[in-house]
Amino acid sequence: MSLISTHTVAEHATASSCWIIVHGKVYDVTDFLPEHPGGSKIILKYAGADATEAYDPIHPPDAITTHLPKEKHLGVVDPNTVVKVIKEVTAEEKIRQELIVARPSLDEIVNLHDFEAIAKATLSPKAWAYYSSASDDEITIRENRAAYQRLNMVPSPYSPRRFDCRLVHNYPRSEILASGIHSLGKLGHPDGELNLTRAAGKHGVIQMIPTLASCAFDEIVDAAVPGQVQFLQLYVNRDREITRKYVQHAEKRGVKGLFITVDAPQLGRREKDMRMKFVDESGVAKVQENQSGIRKDEGVARAISSFIDPSLSWKDIPWFRSITNMPIVLKGVATPEDALMAYDYGLAGIVLSNHGGRQLDTARSGIENLIEVVAALKTRGPWPNPKFEVFVDGGVRRASDVLKAIALGASAVGVGRAFMYSFCAYGQEGVEKAFEIIRDELMMNMRLLGARTIDELSPEMVDANALHSHVGLTPPDNLYNAICEPFDRSMKFLLNICFEDQPLALAQFKTKL
Repeated sequence: MSLISTHTVAEHATASSCWIIVHGKVYDVTDFLPEHPGGSKIILKYAGADATEAYDPIHPPDAITTHLPKEKHLGVVDPNTVVKVIKEVTAEEKIRQELIVARPSLDEIVNLHDFEAIAKATLSPKAWAYYSSASDDEITIRENRAAYQRLNMVPSPYSPRRFDCRLVHNYPRSEILASGIHSLGKLGHPDGELNLTRAAGKHGVIQMIPTLASCAFDEIVDAAVPGQVQFLQLYVNRDREITRKYVQHAEKRGVKGLFITVDAPQLGRREKDMRMKFVDESGVAKVQENQSGIRKDEGVARAISSFIDPSLSWKDIPWFRSITNMPIVLKGVATPEDALMAYDYGLAGIVLSNHGGRQLDTARSGIENLIEVVAALKTRGPWPNPKFEVFVDGGVRRASDVLKAIALGASAVGVGRAFMYSFCAYGQEGVEKAFEIIRDELMMNMRLLGARTIDELSPEMVDANALHSHVGLTPPDNLYNAICEPFDRSMKFLLNICFEDQPLALAQFKTKL
C-alpha cells in the first residue's frame, strides 16, 4: 500500500471528500457517510484526521476493513508526517487513573460485589452508565437481587458430607454460563470480551457470545481453546439475510447453541445511559455497519440497537429452524404460557430473563417466574426433561443463588454483569478470580446444604414461601446498596483525594470514594 502523508489526509475533511485514519491506515469513507448508523456527523468530526481513539471501544477491529470496499482502502500513513498530539487530560480522568493504580490486589477480592465496587470507581462515567443502567426507576434490577434473598436454604444435617467435585463446569452439565448480556466490552477493558473467552476456556465455563460484542465474532471464537463450548446470543436483524449469514457462520465455526433474544422489540429507557448522550465519541457495533438514521443523543444502548427487528414473533420459529441445526433457545421468556409454546414448537429451551432489568421496569425476576414455569412444563411429561432446558439469569451474585435456582428446576444460570465487572476491573485475571470465588462458594454451600452432587439438589432444599411476597421487611442488602444505588458520580471528584502509586487495601480503597 502507498504511503500517504497526514497533510494529504487533512485536505479531505469535508462531506464531499472525507478521509479518516484508523490504526495507521487511510480510508475514503465519503460514500459511506449517508449509510453510517450514527449518521454522518460523527465521522465528519474526524474527517481528515485520526479516528482510531473513537473507533476502537465500539467497533470490532475488522469492521472497517470488512464493510468498506477494497478500493476505499487508500494506503498507510507516512510515519514521518505524523505529528504527535498531546491530549489534555481532565482532572476527572486523572483521578480515575489514580484510582486504577490504587486498586486493591486480587488477593483482597473475596466476593463478586467487590469487583463491582472497583469497576464503579475505575470505569469512565459513560462506560459505568452504560453497563450499570437499568430501565426507568431501576426497580426490576434491584428486585432481581432481592428475589434470591427471599429464598431460604433448608439444609439436611444428616446427609453424608462426602463431596463429588464433578459438579462444576462439565459440559453439558455446566451450571454457570458466562452470559454476555452486555455489549461493547472494550468500553471497560481494551481486550473486551476476549477476557471472558480466555478465562472461560481455562475454567470450563460456557461463554455466550453477544451479538453486539466490540470484538469481532471470529476473534472471539479464535481465542477459544480446543473443545471450548460457546453459545451465541442473537439479536435478530431487520434484514433476515444478514441474520441467516451470521447464524450459519456461527454454526460453521462450532458454536453449540443459538439463544434468540425475544424481549427487546424496543429498548427500555435506561436513563443513566441516556443522560450521557454518547453522540460525540461513539461508533457502532459491527452488525449496524450498513444502516442509517440512528439516534445518537439517547445513550449508547439506543445508538447500537436500531437494527433489531421489532416484528419478531412465533411465526418466525420455522424459519430459524430451517437455517440452522443448532439447538434454539428463546431468551427473555417470562410466562408459563410462553414456556409451553416454546416446548410445543420443539425448541431446545428458554431463558427466564428480564434483560438484566434493562427492559420493562417492575417486571418479575427470572427466579420468581421459575416455579410457575417448571410446574407448567411438568404437564408435558416427566421433569427434568433432557430435551428441554430452562435457564435463569438476572441478579446472580452468589453461588447460593445458583444452587437455589437449580434446586427449583433450572438447568443452569447466566451471570452477566458480575463477570463483566470482573474483567473491567482486572482483565482476564479478574474473571478467573471470579470463577474461583463462585467455585469455592459452590463447594462450601453444597457441603453445608447436604448435597453431594448437583443431581441431589431438590425443591425441598429451598423454602420459597416468601418468594412472591413483595411487602414487608426484607433484610437490607448493604453490599448491593453501597454499590448499585444511583448516585451523582461527579461528587466523587470533588473530594480531595491523594493516592500513592501503589495498590490500596480494599477497605482503604473504598474509604477514598
